Amino acid sequence: MIAPQGRGIAGPGTDSTTDTFRILHVSTGNVCRSPITERLSRHALADRLGDPFAGGLVVESAGTWGHEGAPMEAHAATVLADLGADPHGFIGRELLDEHVIRADLVLTATRDHRAQVISMGHSAGLRTFTLKEFTRLVRAIDPATLPDPERAGGVVDRARALVQAAAALRGWLLAPNAEADEVHDPYGAPITFFRSIGDEINQALDPVLTALTGVAGRS
Repeated sequence: MIAPQGRGIAGPGTDSTTDTFRILHVSTGNVCRSPITERLSRHALADRLGDPFAGGLVVESAGTWGHEGAPMEAHAATVLADLGADPHGFIGRELLDEHVIRADLVLTATRDHRAQVISMGHSAGLRTFTLKEFTRLVRAIDPATLPDPERAGGVVDRARALVQAAAALRGWLLAPNAEADEVHDPYGAPITFFRSIGDEINQALDPVLTALTGVAGRS
C-alpha cells in the first residue's frame, strides 16, 4: 500500500535498518504543509518506483506544535486530491525525539522549523534542511557523482550520498534572500492560497525526488 493509514509511518515489516531511508517532513501543526509534502512525496515516489517501500524509502511527517490525532485541514486535502495524491487516512502528530533520531533526512517548511529540529540534538544538523534549501542544493549536485540506484544498495545508498553532498554544499551555495527557503503557512487562508502553496511544494519536491531515485517523474 503506497499511502498507509494513520500517522504516516512505515507499514508492517519496515523498520530503521540500513535497508531503509526515512524522510521526515516537518511544519507547525502537521495539518497543512507537512501533510501536503508527505503525501505528494509518496505519490511522486509511487510514480517513479512503483512501490516506494520496495526501494527502502519511508516518508512521514510531524509538527513542531503538532495537532496530535487531528485530521488534515480540509483545503490541504482538496489540494492533494487535485494534484492526484491520496489525502485519506492522515492523522496529525507532534514532533518527538524518536522521529528525529530515526530520520535520515528532515525537510522543514521554514528556517524556524529547521532550527527547532536541530535544537533537539541527535546530530540532526547535517541531515536537516528546509525543503527549498534542499532543492537548491540538489540542483547543484551532478547526478553522475551519486551511486547508481540499480546497483547493490540501490536507492537507499543514493539517498544517503545525496544528503551528504547537500550538507557539504550548504555553506557555499547560499539563498539569494531570506524568503527563498520558506514555505509560508496557509492555515486559515482561502483555497486559492492553499493551491499556490501546493504548487510551490510540488515544484520543490520534483528535483529532490528525481535526484533521490534517479528516475524523472512523468510529465
